[in-house]
Amino acid sequence: MSFLEIKKVGKSFGNQEIVKQLDIDLEAGKTLSILGKSGCGKTTMLKMIAGLESPDEGSIKVGGTMMNSVPPAKRGIVYLYQEDLLFPHLSVYENIAFGLRIKRMDKSFIDKEVRRMIAELQLEGHADKMPEAISGGQRQRVSFGRAIITNPLLLLLDEPFGSLDAGTRKDMQLLFTDLSATYKITSLFVTHDMKEAILMGDEIGLMREGRLKIYKSQQAFLADPDTGVANEIDFWGGLTSNKSD
Repeated sequence: MSFLEIKKVGKSFGNQEIVKQLDIDLEAGKTLSILGKSGCGKTTMLKMIAGLESPDEGSIKVGGTMMNSVPPAKRGIVYLYQEDLLFPHLSVYENIAFGLRIKRMDKSFIDKEVRRMIAELQLEGHADKMPEAISGGQRQRVSFGRAIITNPLLLLLDEPFGSLDAGTRKDMQLLFTDLSATYKITSLFVTHDMKEAILMGDEIGLMREGRLKIYKSQQAFLADPDTGVANEIDFWGGLTSNKSD
């Protein structure tokens, strides 16, 4: 049964159609990674799901609830950007605790959950530090913790690792995969990196000029010549072959 159900959603700005007849059916606890170049409509799609933009047509349901007229703050959806957007005046601990404090949870419950999340994020010893005193990768971990600890219905990730170096990016990919399994997160993961799309998604979507095509398995994505995977493999294989000659 679909947890995220989007039917025939479209969005135009002026005479330009940005998102065209968007359809998504995603089960709970699954990640749909969406691959696409800049300007293909990925971010507009996420903003409509989050409630930051209104669709011109179509319907958006999360957990069976129609979201089209629900304000962003009441959708139970968390939108993570490439920038960590941490509160600079709050410590690592307080940044992660923020969402639970807003919900007025019991102090002992907050402390237990925050300390458990800090351990999951491998940030022991950093709880009392301010964002400016930790690395970019560590800040992104804090951002993840702050989002996940509130148990959102849906997590939207817009190029979340795009500003990180290769090593830190790999670490964050592994961390997200682990946290997704642990907390049974339902998410849309947007990237322009083909390898990352393949690694992160239970399902993979390819977005071009506002249209999204979804592959229900990695095998289906890899087998479709329209994705360009075969060309990329041939390209890297050629480089390796030339280097060894």
